[in-house]
Amino acid sequence: MTRTYLSKSFKTLSILAFLFMGQSCKDLLDEKIVSSINDDYISTAPGFNSATNAAYSSLRNFYGTERGISMTEYGTDLYSAGADGSFKGFHFYDSQLIGTVSIIQEVWEELYKGINTCNAVIERAPEVTGLTDAVKAQRVAEVKFLRAHYYFILLQEFGGVDLRLTETILPTKTTKRATEAEMYSAIIKDLEESLPGLENKAKSSEYGRATKAAAENLLVKVYLAKATSSVKAADDYAKAETYAKNVINNYGFKLLPDFASVFAQGAGEINDEVIFSVQYTTDPLTNISDPTTNGNGNNLHLIFGMQYDVQAGMVRDIFYGRPFKRLKPTPYALETVFKDRVNDSRYKKTFRDTWLCNTAGGTFTNVFDNSKKSVTFKPGDTTIFIPGVEWTLAQRAAKPYQVLVPSLYNLSLFPTLVKFMDPNRIDRTYEPGSRDFLVFRLADTYLMLAEAQVKLGKTADAVTSINMVRRRAAFAGKEAAMEITAANATMDFVMEERGRELLGEQTRWLDLKRWGILVDRVKKYNTDAAANIKETHNLRPIPQTQIDRSDKGTDGSSVFPQNPGY
Repeated sequence: MTRTYLSKSFKTLSILAFLFMGQSCKDLLDEKIVSSINDDYISTAPGFNSATNAAYSSLRNFYGTERGISMTEYGTDLYSAGADGSFKGFHFYDSQLIGTVSIIQEVWEELYKGINTCNAVIERAPEVTGLTDAVKAQRVAEVKFLRAHYYFILLQEFGGVDLRLTETILPTKTTKRATEAEMYSAIIKDLEESLPGLENKAKSSEYGRATKAAAENLLVKVYLAKATSSVKAADDYAKAETYAKNVINNYGFKLLPDFASVFAQGAGEINDEVIFSVQYTTDPLTNISDPTTNGNGNNLHLIFGMQYDVQAGMVRDIFYGRPFKRLKPTPYALETVFKDRVNDSRYKKTFRDTWLCNTAGGTFTNVFDNSKKSVTFKPGDTTIFIPGVEWTLAQRAAKPYQVLVPSLYNLSLFPTLVKFMDPNRIDRTYEPGSRDFLVFRLADTYLMLAEAQVKLGKTADAVTSINMVRRRAAFAGKEAAMEITAANATMDFVMEERGRELLGEQTRWLDLKRWGILVDRVKKYNTDAAANIKETHNLRPIPQTQIDRSDKGTDGSSVFPQNPGY
């Protein structure tokens, strides 16, 4: 299997792709072409392949980025606001969450650029020369998967949007909002039509391309969401179950024996559990010279870290990361979701609990642990330990290091998620990360299957699906203790299990919305947002730029209305 980095830029398409929404009308007319590639290039074999590859690049705007994490993990039952951050409206659901927020516009525009590139590939495929029909059919299938993927993100975040299924070349202000029914119909049609043309195996021969397994996995997510939407159908859960079983049974995917190894950086990212990932590169020149190929890298290593680097005996380094302190786990996440630390290895393998002295050492008086007035370290000594439970003052005083217990957690000091840490960065301040973002992995598929089975009343089958994930998560010798029985196979249990398995993986806000419990869970478990959140917040505000650049009706208002409540 060859790992091919799907990154070649196709700048002409990038410009054409968003003329209809990306600038003001005056700016549109003044747009300067930055590439000498003419519009016919896509009809050649190299151009067609480059355009297909370019369609993947919009994934890097959403997955593994602060934009994507803000719209999927902020303001949930599992994560609240840390000390820093520019987009706290997503945490607090307050007046900061409006249609002029930069990342809302950026995600919207980038996804539409990707959609229009997909449209161009689909429409122009018949005229392409120098490629076999089989290759053209595969490329069209890939971009149908991508177009469905992009519209599904937009639908979940914003509701019905402008459903464009043909290439937009010239500037236009003619837009309209599709219905939820139209959105789901188009998304499902694209995915079902993509299946015959995609490679029918676990990993593409050019790693990173969409496969039939990836499309079927996305269909699981789509049908689970549709099942709780205004256009739900009686067979949505059955279809989700069928597609999940296909992914699990037909391609040779396997859960890795160790939960932590799923997130091993480098060659470990291409493993038997990964169904679809977004690729990033270690090449710093790519990040700087052509951001369309690598975006700003996978920068989630920045988001979850606590402020270890100003503590006694510590300085910032590459291994422990550059801590942006954006996300702090809620007490519900730590005390309920990750309550079992005896049988379940996921608390230990999800959070960092130990920091070692990375300075010349010495005696320090800048302590947060109120059981001691100073600490003395030499290089390599433990400086900070997080036991995850409360210790008495005497227990802490007996240790030569600082003990960070739950009563001392604050907006800067808290358990740090390690799934996305990136010690391969070139220096301690470097922001773009190189690890792939795992969009779909098998444990998620098992839990989605369990969800469908619970909803279908197939309790015994749901137990089997959940136990596949829980046995893998067990400490050695604790597998039997991790297994659940039929009494536990409930939606409440599935919700918690998804929290344990998928914490931080850009799923939680979408899950809570799908289950119809976003407002209830945030009110119960997230003190940051409890006072502000309301049903309005099951959708994000439409970017104001989109509203302003659409046609006006006879009453002078935009034909593209804002979501209610914003």
